[in-house]
Amino acid sequence: QVQLVESGGGLVQPGGSLRLSCAASGSISRINSWRWHRRAPGKQRELVTSITAGGSTYYADSVKGRFTISRDNAKTMLYLQMNTLKPEDTAVYYCAVDALNARWALQDYWGQGTQVTVSS
Repeated sequence: QVQLVESGGGLVQPGGSLRLSCAASGSISRINSWRWHRRAPGKQRELVTSITAGGSTYYADSVKGRFTISRDNAKTMLYLQMNTLKPEDTAVYYCAVDALNARWALQDYWGQGTQVTVSS
């Protein structure tokens, strides 16, 4: 199993910055990719950014040039650096990974989420 805990959310003014963290524990050696999703009020959950075990990254068009995903060397921490924040970025942000389970099947694991509010 993999356990994920997000932190770093809060209230910030437009144009400000925040860094979200995701602490992973458990069978972390079996993780294939790491992702950040978000769910804004009244909208469906969307993929914000991801990074694979090989280091390939993806960013949604809405956050390109403003957000950066990264991992630590031990691959136990995932980060999301968010710059030039906009009110449209207000959402609950979720850390997620896909990993091999005990039966060698790939499955998703999710954190509980952390609230980011961008408002003046």
